[in-house]
Amino acid sequence: MKFLDSVKMATSMLSANKLRTSLTMLGMIIGNASVVAIIGIGQGAENLATQQLKELGPNVLFIVPGTRQARRATLDLPKTLVWEDAQAIAQQVPSVKAVAPERNKRELISYKSENINTLLIGTTPYYPKIRNFPIQQGRFLNVIDIKKNSRVAVIGQDIVKQLFGIKNPIGESIRIKNVSFEIVGVMAEKGSLIGTNLDDTVFIPLTTMTHQIVGKTSPYGTEVSWINVEAKNGESVRAAKFQIENLLRLRHKITNEDDFGVETSKQMLDIVGSISTGLTVMLTFLAGISLIVGGIGVMNIMFFSVSERTSEIGLRKALGATGNDILVQFLIEAVLMAISGGIIGVLTGVSLVILVGIISPLSASISAVPIIISLTVSTAIGLGFGVIPAQKAAQLDPIVALRSS
Repeated sequence: MKFLDSVKMATSMLSANKLRTSLTMLGMIIGNASVVAIIGIGQGAENLATQQLKELGPNVLFIVPGTRQARRATLDLPKTLVWEDAQAIAQQVPSVKAVAPERNKRELISYKSENINTLLIGTTPYYPKIRNFPIQQGRFLNVIDIKKNSRVAVIGQDIVKQLFGIKNPIGESIRIKNVSFEIVGVMAEKGSLIGTNLDDTVFIPLTTMTHQIVGKTSPYGTEVSWINVEAKNGESVRAAKFQIENLLRLRHKITNEDDFGVETSKQMLDIVGSISTGLTVMLTFLAGISLIVGGIGVMNIMFFSVSERTSEIGLRKALGATGNDILVQFLIEAVLMAISGGIIGVLTGVSLVILVGIISPLSASISAVPIIISLTVSTAIGLGFGVIPAQKAAQLDPIVALRSS
């Protein structure tokens, strides 16, 4: 029998049992859609994080409390990183251009009868410059605010939308822990960075944060969550990192393991990339399991089809069809179901990635590689799981098959 005739016959048999064929293909559809969507969304998330970190510029460093291993293992980090460290870095490290420490805490803020929980950041005037986070309206915190513990606040775009709508927030007052703060500025829209929505933030002077909101929590000085540092230029980053580490070791009297870490924007990029890649691989593996389940479904339905069509197989063999003809036909049926499910699944996955790109900040990222891999694996699974029932059909004795009918 010609190959084309076998394809036509297999297509007609699958079309004659539309519901059964559709249910069999469902596992392949879900598996392929999951693989393509997970890889596409993972790539989009990695691209977004990379783009946002690149916006900081190559000259930015972050000083954080605790070692990298300690930060991964526990939330109880040492309270040894203080504002006084930031001041010493600004004064004593020649390769540093600007320094902005920050102290972060989630707090409930109120405006009239509205209450929202948001991220409160106590910081200093250089923060917008180092973090490439411009002011849209009004002003940012200044030196006088820091010296006088002023009760002023600068808010993000999401805060404006939630509390003020179209009303101008400049000059209005919000309450934080029953302390009134005058709004003096509004930040430009920034989006999320490493899991933090910077538009859903309120900025107040670091001194006000310490003395009126969180209190003094470290015996070494004014505790900070981390310190943002800008080196003078790209060539100064390595020198700045080295000098900062040496200065903090002297200040913290460290003789063994550091109680802080200095990360460059490039290192942060590498960390985000490795985390994103790891999650994508793990989720893709889990999605691949559904492809295996879909393959088992193909094999089950093919076994059922062989049992159901025993008389047909016997009649075809009696009319001269060879075992290879029967084998090829059943393999074609299995592969057709796998390929059809794969194509529908890929189209579904691509649609999901595009939809996520439309409704979220993630940019739709679809490459040919996951699509090709998904379809190849889907076809291979259909072929592999279709072999056993196809061989069973090919080996049926025509006399026995005809008698069983």
